[in-house]
Amino acid sequence: MRAALAERVFIDTNVIVYADDLDAGAKREQAQGILRRAFIDGNGVVSTQVLQEFFVASTRKLGVAPEIARRKVELLARLDVVTIEPSLIVDAIDLHRLHSLSFWDALIVQAAAASGCRRLLTEDLQSGRSIAGVQIENPFESSSEPSI
Repeated sequence: MRAALAERVFIDTNVIVYADDLDAGAKREQAQGILRRAFIDGNGVVSTQVLQEFFVASTRKLGVAPEIARRKVELLARLDVVTIEPSLIVDAIDLHRLHSLSFWDALIVQAAAASGCRRLLTEDLQSGRSIAGVQIENPFESSSEPSI
């Protein structure tokens, strides 16, 4: 049964890639736990950008066959998916300028904010920082898995 009031959590590409990386050790286990809970609780959010980045990273970096990576994208699309619209791109440009983020990171943060997520699980940004009302958390910083 899905939790009715579970806080929505945005999951960045690197977390999803670690879930499939056979060489990632403890990070792989943590990432798999995060995704498992996101599906069970129904509170996981990704964007079309994350789905695209996952496909590219899994096929190029991990050597996953395209048909298998495609199936994983189909599964990930069962989470709540934020479509990257032109308005999000323009807002991300503002975040990029105001917070000295890469454009791609700013687009992730903006998608998280626009979807009502107050937390973003990522290894790519400074953990503990809050941008546009979104708290950045590196789920791999400690040995305990973050609650989602």
